[in-house]
Amino acid sequence: MSEILKSLSDQGVSIWLDDISRERLRTGNLESLIRDKHVVGVTSNPTIFASALSKGDAYDTQLHDLAVRGVEVEEAVRAITTYDIRWAADVLRPVYDATGGADGRVSIEVDPRLARSTDKTVAEARALWWMVDRPNLFIKIPATVEGLPAITQAISEGISVNVTLIFSLERYRAVMDAWLTGLERAKANGLNLAGIESVASFFVSRVDTEIDKRLDKLGTPEAKALKGKAAVANARLAFAAYEDVVNSPRWQALKAAGARPQRPLWASTGTKDPSYPDTLYVDELVTAGTVNTLPEKTLDAAADHGRVTGDTIRPFYEDAWNAMAALKEIGIDYDDVVRVLEEEGVEKFEASWNELLATVSAELRKA
Repeated sequence: MSEILKSLSDQGVSIWLDDISRERLRTGNLESLIRDKHVVGVTSNPTIFASALSKGDAYDTQLHDLAVRGVEVEEAVRAITTYDIRWAADVLRPVYDATGGADGRVSIEVDPRLARSTDKTVAEARALWWMVDRPNLFIKIPATVEGLPAITQAISEGISVNVTLIFSLERYRAVMDAWLTGLERAKANGLNLAGIESVASFFVSRVDTEIDKRLDKLGTPEAKALKGKAAVANARLAFAAYEDVVNSPRWQALKAAGARPQRPLWASTGTKDPSYPDTLYVDELVTAGTVNTLPEKTLDAAADHGRVTGDTIRPFYEDAWNAMAALKEIGIDYDDVVRVLEEEGVEKFEASWNELLATVSAELRKA
């Protein structure tokens, strides 16, 4: 068992694995990660499923049966992905029970091609919630402008939501408002608020990737000194915004009615720049009441040489504000950065979804 990951968990950080595959499930690998590396949740996305389907033979029998039945490719994708999610949810059910529903969660994403359609996103969220039929499920809904009312509607119906693709502080505040509105409607509908969970996935490494690229173009000593500073600062200020909300009378009224907080989740935490420490977005984003979802490579690195030195968020708000102010001063357009990142994020997930459809289509033809 990793003592470093135990220390991270003891600090109040929930460690989730950013990966799933049937091979991982059938070999018992997920159970071993829960036992040995303090993993208490799993996230998935179209890229992860496309990768899983391209390796090994774990899906061959189901693909064969789907092909024999003449199932259309999109229905086949749903059958394959929801099977894995149900299985993972069952593996994590003891964690869910032990943590009162906070952890032991497994996330599945709505079709990313629906990211700009509120009504279709809501319909998809309902369908996935029904198909998986596990209380420890999260439906991932992107934090696009069109996704915000879908988040509210899903939560108002008692569907637990993992809000994904959050890059900007302004959008994060809108996400928290959508979540609170959903809870208020759920309360008005007579639902048990204690059973509705949510996390908000704030993306980290991509912020540095985009801003560092712009800093390199500037090429000044001041610009170079700010490389690798933006992502951590942005995430720290997101947590400050979260603290503002959970200290508000609006949240306190919902909390008194049994509601649970929407925890910030650090996503995209594998470093993209090899010159940065591979545990940068783990070590520098430690505070109680957060989730860090890690690719296995980052999980292994954190287990081996991560640095858990206590709270690395709350004491550093001023540093974060100063870093963001310095970026603005030298000409980095934050609003344009987060706009580009959201557009690219949606496009990347759409491309992965299309790749997944193509992979399944090809496998069905072979089966």
